Amino acid sequence: MPSDRKEVSRRQFLARGLCVTAGAVATTALTSCDSLNTGGAAKGAARTRFGFTTYQWGKDWDIPALIANCNKARAFGVELRTSQSYAHGVELDLTAQQRGDVKKRFEDSPITLVGIATSERFDWPDPVKLATAIENTKAFIKLSHDIGGSGVRVFPNSFHKEVPREQTIAQIGGALNIVGKVAAYYGQQVRLEAHGNAGALPTLKAIMDHVDQPSVRVKLNSDKRDAQGEGFEHNFNLVRDLLGDTLHLHNLKDAGFPYQLQMDMLVRMGWTGWQLLEVSDKVPDRVQALIEQRRIWDQLLANSLNA
Repeated sequence: MPSDRKEVSRRQFLARGLCVTAGAVATTALTSCDSLNTGGAAKGAARTRFGFTTYQWGKDWDIPALIANCNKARAFGVELRTSQSYAHGVELDLTAQQRGDVKKRFEDSPITLVGIATSERFDWPDPVKLATAIENTKAFIKLSHDIGGSGVRVFPNSFHKEVPREQTIAQIGGALNIVGKVAAYYGQQVRLEAHGNAGALPTLKAIMDHVDQPSVRVKLNSDKRDAQGEGFEHNFNLVRDLLGDTLHLHNLKDAGFPYQLQMDMLVRMGWTGWQLLEVSDKVPDRVQALIEQRRIWDQLLANSLNA
């Protein structure tokens, strides 16, 4: 799990301003002035944290803008999406000097660089494409290490008509073991996100049954299908002991996903990871929308702590 060192220093840095504005924000154990000043959480609660993934809302924000906007919204952790089209410019072709510059920018800011969100996937029936995905993931792991991140997001991703499901599951697990060894060497985490038709939580549990690398963990994706079958609690419990230190949230106003129940279960188990907002909804002001999402998140957390 990422250290809380920066989170504590952030709170000291922001305590004065947040205490002034606390009345306008949902009151929780994590945002109260007493908690901010001490770096502690009331009632012994887990300090799960709110962050942001540069998907659509942050696509055109360079690093200074990203840090400034996330600071305004109290989204104190950032996951960088990669695809050669993001304004932050953090991609595999960065030189050693550029990687060091990115690391220092975040270290000198209130924002923790949580890691990298890749689109690498391990379901390819084509062995050449599979080998390329594995090698790219190794390179992203090294990049995350060099810029001060703690892990890399990957996909399972799909089942294919011409390939038996169990074969795909075993293949994904085998690829994860390969990249997991590299991640362990660099002190990183491989975050297998619940994405694609091979990303249902019961399937992720089956994939992880093939994985023997502790550095490989499951990343929840707040998907409506998580509540299908035997229900959300059952599906969540299949992977609760396999969870990594990040998950993705989407629009917290969407009543189609049980965000409160997910928060309740995370708090109950003492999970201290980053809940990263990944959204593509069209809004007139993305910073204000991010601030609003943080306020909703604060209330969800307050409800869980007070239950």
